[in-house]
Amino acid sequence: MSDPIISVRNLGKKYRLGATLSHNTLRDQIAHSVKSLWYHLKSTSDGHSTHSKTSAVHSASINSEFWALKDISFDVLQGEVVGIIGRNGAGKSTLLKILSQITEPTEGEARIWGCVASLLEIGTGFHPELSGRENIFLNGAILGMTKAEIKKKFDEIVDFAEIEKFIDTPVKRYSSGMYVRLAFAVAAHLEPEILLVDEVLAVGDVEFQKKCLGKMNAAAKGGKTVLFVSHNMAAVRQLCTNGVLLDQGRVKSIGRAVECIESYLNLGLDQGGAIVEHGIQMNADVLIDRIKVNGSEIDKIDLSGEKPMLKIEVSGRLRKPRRLDIETALTDFIGNIVATCRPGIFNGNTQLVPEGSFELIGVVYLPHFTRGDYFLSIGITDPYVEGFWDFPNAVCLTAEGLPTAVSGPVLENRLGHGPIILPGETKVVRCETASAETNK
Repeated sequence: MSDPIISVRNLGKKYRLGATLSHNTLRDQIAHSVKSLWYHLKSTSDGHSTHSKTSAVHSASINSEFWALKDISFDVLQGEVVGIIGRNGAGKSTLLKILSQITEPTEGEARIWGCVASLLEIGTGFHPELSGRENIFLNGAILGMTKAEIKKKFDEIVDFAEIEKFIDTPVKRYSSGMYVRLAFAVAAHLEPEILLVDEVLAVGDVEFQKKCLGKMNAAAKGGKTVLFVSHNMAAVRQLCTNGVLLDQGRVKSIGRAVECIESYLNLGLDQGGAIVEHGIQMNADVLIDRIKVNGSEIDKIDLSGEKPMLKIEVSGRLRKPRRLDIETALTDFIGNIVATCRPGIFNGNTQLVPEGSFELIGVVYLPHFTRGDYFLSIGITDPYVEGFWDFPNAVCLTAEGLPTAVSGPVLENRLGHGPIILPGETKVVRCETASAETNK
């Protein structure tokens, strides 16, 4: 096995939350004085002589510590494309900043052998008053390119960024997408041995993202090393051979990219809990008390049987009469929508539910899945007007594969393209008006 080009050992990064003990600049001292005065005036106005209380709060703020990274260890070989994935706040960007030598670790070490180019934040290294042309030379110099190298690759950079029309316009007038296109074009054409890319590519349009992925793929095939941070699991799966999954600042999984993606998508699924707790309310007139899928409130269901079906039970209350429907979407483990069910749209069978409590039952007739995990999102909507609640990735459906004797509904793609449209129905099985509830 060849020697690693990146070696991370017992890496940790600690931050202090709130105030700090040291006030090294005039601005720090002024800010500290203003905060102390505010605490004093507030405690006086509240009628409390709480210097000790204020000091305790201030002291607690000083002593509060947060480990953004802890005990991180892994190696990256030359030519590997590694996806760094995890939830928001997992420590992905902090890790890349340490590898880029923007910030120092609190403990441990990260060793890198080779020239590094980083694309971490929109507009890093750009001056807003300078034009695109001037910023190419400025950013290229910051990344270590000579003036002759920049001149040689200038036209290539402009063509890749697709900003020729605006090349002499100050970049402060650029959109965020134009910023990213120009920044990535400069970093990619530096031809570094190691390329660190944070999720800023999400700002670009679909066509440009494809170009960037192609460029990183070409760099990897040319023996370059790429560390890629992204929430786009499809892009990580397409581009990366290996992955590192971070969770709350620690390594959760290291290995093949596909396995890390699967671990990432299953984070929290083993904790159980009611679906309603993860819902997004979009209309205050509709209150949801409980949702059950196949008779259970837990969020992982094993599909089995020759005729797979989902039964979704919803209980709640209405503050005014509404038409209600249960809509569902199924996605695969990298986020692609594979099937949807919208009974109210295709069957036209929604009914006006009066103010008060209600119970709905939605039935979705499923296709026979190939082996793997799928995710069910649930929406409570008026199909012709608006959405009331959204429960994204509410349930994980695990399929063991096709049964021996395959039977079941014939699915019809009524739109003629895109995901399969699943047959299903929504029924109101109970509704009690507010006046009826009051009279009980």
